[in-house]
Amino acid sequence: MAAQVKLYDTTLRDGTQGEGISLSVDDKIKIANKLDQMGVHYIEGGWPGSNPKDMNFFERAKDLSLDQAVITAFGMTRRPGLKAEEDPNLKRILESGVEAAALVGKTWDFHVTEAVQTSLEENVNMIYDSVRFLKDHDLEVIFDAEHFFDGFKNNKEYALKTILAAEDAGADCVALCDTNGGSLPSEIAAILTEVQNKLTVEIGIHCHNDGELGVANTLEAVNAGASQIQGTINGYGERCGNANLVSVIPNLQLKMGIECVSDEQLKQLTETSKYLHELANQTPPNGQPFTGKSAFAHKGGMHVSAVLKHPETYEHVIPEKIGNERRVLVSELSGQSNLLFKAKELGLSLDKSNPAVKETIEKMKDMEHKGYQYEAAEASFELLIRNGMGENHDYFRLDHFKIITHKEKEGSFTTEAVVKMIIKDQTVMTAAEGNGPVNALDHALRKAIGEFYPLVHEMYLSDYKVRVLDEAEATASTVRVLIESSDGKETWSTIGVSANIIEASWHALVDSIRYYFMKQRSRLEEVELFSSMPTEGVKNH
Repeated sequence: MAAQVKLYDTTLRDGTQGEGISLSVDDKIKIANKLDQMGVHYIEGGWPGSNPKDMNFFERAKDLSLDQAVITAFGMTRRPGLKAEEDPNLKRILESGVEAAALVGKTWDFHVTEAVQTSLEENVNMIYDSVRFLKDHDLEVIFDAEHFFDGFKNNKEYALKTILAAEDAGADCVALCDTNGGSLPSEIAAILTEVQNKLTVEIGIHCHNDGELGVANTLEAVNAGASQIQGTINGYGERCGNANLVSVIPNLQLKMGIECVSDEQLKQLTETSKYLHELANQTPPNGQPFTGKSAFAHKGGMHVSAVLKHPETYEHVIPEKIGNERRVLVSELSGQSNLLFKAKELGLSLDKSNPAVKETIEKMKDMEHKGYQYEAAEASFELLIRNGMGENHDYFRLDHFKIITHKEKEGSFTTEAVVKMIIKDQTVMTAAEGNGPVNALDHALRKAIGEFYPLVHEMYLSDYKVRVLDEAEATASTVRVLIESSDGKETWSTIGVSANIIEASWHALVDSIRYYFMKQRSRLEEVELFSSMPTEGVKNH
């Protein structure tokens, strides 16, 4: 097993073959810079012979000032019957100006005869000629032995013959590919061990994830002697994706003691993963190992209690080493430890002897039983804690509101909301129109409040989600409304639950404003807060 490995990233080529993944040339340039900062040794930029975009990337990549990464071009062995110097794809590789190239060639006899439709001997000649051609032009050559593990299992002698031809032609590395992604770790280890006894050049590994074993197979290959690791950030790739370097790197470095990148570069892992998700326009999976939002999130009260004493009780690595962070969630499963941890996060002085702890936990569990879910609405949860501690954030209260929706025979809907509020002991009634009942209600509420608290106009609703909680109840179902608000600098989320979608929306809207006012209280004019208000509700009108 090698003490150090080289990272070969193919996100810009193999990764873009994944469904829904598309990167512009600008995106690819940005990613190349990010991968170099992360400590990647080889960056496969694309296939210069296949499309103008990739050729444009290689032209622009010449101006990149990279610290260590080598920009690599991808291509295939020459076509049957052509001389290597006549093959247009090999010519494009030379024209790209790269110093290294990855050549993919067939190693499974079934593919040679059925897909390429040439003889087994010609395929071996294609491999030798193509590698030799690029070596004669002073390129570093990595031979990607496509379908090698399937080929080895079907015809060992021929599969070995193909990679020996690449070695004889001068290949600097032979990367064994589990192209269909169906091999098991035990097969990878056994085959690679046997191959290692045949080759003298560096051996690489390129695994796909069709059996959800891309990472496991890669680690087994390293155990068996592979020293070049091919994969993609976030596991992007065709079908089920490629081996995910975001998981491979920390497993190798933190658990197997094999150096991939520096400790400081390892701390960039989470940020790099998110950066790639953003440029690829993909929603980051919360449960992505190592770098996901939920990777170090703790919910159960017993778990939280243990983690706060000794993090290793429920964490397999230290999150800060890979740029992630520990999170404690709050729910009906929470105990005192969850609440105290969240209070500390919020800068609140609260200990378990405070009666507010037990009362707030009971209140939270009762609210979650009704359908509230504070994991995604931490602003509402902070208000719940602060209210339990005796703080009062009732800068305004509702008297009533009504909503009128009107539709003409062939016309569009119009919606008007009228709200009557009590603010600073004054009664205020306002009306506003909107493109729907919630929008109209939001406008009317802000209009009423704005006269007394102008800073309400600095915030706005940035997202609105509704979830039906009891689908079997159809239109009578309870709904959960999540609202995300922002002031252009920060965002916060609030929640409301009711069988009436308007009432649920109202509670979430009111919480969003109260939360903002609480955070901006130093800017609010001095007001007399309502210290003993009745429970807010919606009156029929």
